[in-house]
Amino acid sequence: MAGQSLTRTMYREQIKEVLLERILNGAYEPGERIVETRVAREFGVSQGPVREALRELESLRLVVSEPFVGVRVRAVTLQELGEIYPVRSALEEVAARTAALRLAGEVGALDAELEAMRRIAATGDVHAFMLHDVLFHRLIVEGSGNRTLFELWTSLHVEARTMITYTRYGDLAAIAESHVPILEALRACDAEGASATLREHFEYYARWVTEEEVPAS
Repeated sequence: MAGQSLTRTMYREQIKEVLLERILNGAYEPGERIVETRVAREFGVSQGPVREALRELESLRLVVSEPFVGVRVRAVTLQELGEIYPVRSALEEVAARTAALRLAGEVGALDAELEAMRRIAATGDVHAFMLHDVLFHRLIVEGSGNRTLFELWTSLHVEARTMITYTRYGDLAAIAESHVPILEALRACDAEGASATLREHFEYYARWVTEEEVPAS
């Protein structure tokens, strides 16, 4: 039973990632219907994991389910893209204050994620870059030791929302370097500095995704 659950979960995640990529790159256009049975046939699975993947995409407001119509792709507004940043900022600022002291300057794992971002930026692999970016922030939240905060942060579906942002704008090298002040504040065990740099980080990206032109860094 456990093996079946694991397989179902893996299918759901794989299907969600493929559908997400298609929505972001325009293969599925706003208003277009995603047919559950057709996707299930494509992946050679039952409709169960497809339905679960579509529910996750609906929770991200990327698709909408309509009675007697099915699932259709939503158009994501700039306002929606920007809304997550103040929420993430509030959570990660709290996490950083605690993590700066709990980590006691031991930031090797964060260093490794920054170096991975720098390395991948040169390849232009947005998806791989996003995974390391998200893990960098995840390590800060985990470093706080606050389980409730971590659960709230996880509920934001940070990976998918970050991917949406990076599909719109893609200066990966600049994004990687924007994490340096955060890392250095944590290395110095500077709780207030870590919190402040995270706030500035998210304020910048909130503007970045909601303006027609990317503001100068």
